[in-house]
Amino acid sequence: MGKPGSGKGTQAKLLSEKIGAPIMASGDAFRALAKEESAVGHKVKSEMEQGYLMPDWFAMYLFQKSVFSLSEGSSVIFDGFGRKLPEAQMVASVLEWLGRELKVVYISVSDENILGRIEKRKGIEGRADDANVPKRLEEFRTYTEPSVEFFRSKGVLVEIDGEPDIAAIHADILAKLNIQ
Repeated sequence: MGKPGSGKGTQAKLLSEKIGAPIMASGDAFRALAKEESAVGHKVKSEMEQGYLMPDWFAMYLFQKSVFSLSEGSSVIFDGFGRKLPEAQMVASVLEWLGRELKVVYISVSDENILGRIEKRKGIEGRADDANVPKRLEEFRTYTEPSVEFFRSKGVLVEIDGEPDIAAIHADILAKLNIQ
């Protein structure tokens, strides 16, 4: 978890390479849907361009679809799930019901650093959802911060300083997750 541009996707990829677990990224799934020439595709594209988070029922559909297909004992890295409080509660409930361990990595980065990172990313990736950063930060404060607090209260939040370079952040994540 983290603000848009905090490095969630980059760190998920590095963690995936280290532990060999696949990544299920809601943003990737929604961006793929936004490219479809369908009513759902057009709606998703419109919402993303305006900087809105997708409805929690939609994100949870994708989460449940992927978690229920996991084989016993396998791991997965979820990127972008649990961003709204109802989603966070459902993620915790589903994983608890399945008897699976939950660790939530929260990458904390200042708004100033986020703005610089997203400007740089815009030039490289040209993501449509990077067009409305102020709205996305507002959505983060409104919806995601309560989720962060929920996971903190459950004792599953792993807090990471997202200001240093990519390698230092990755090393901190591995250390706090006790991964050699």
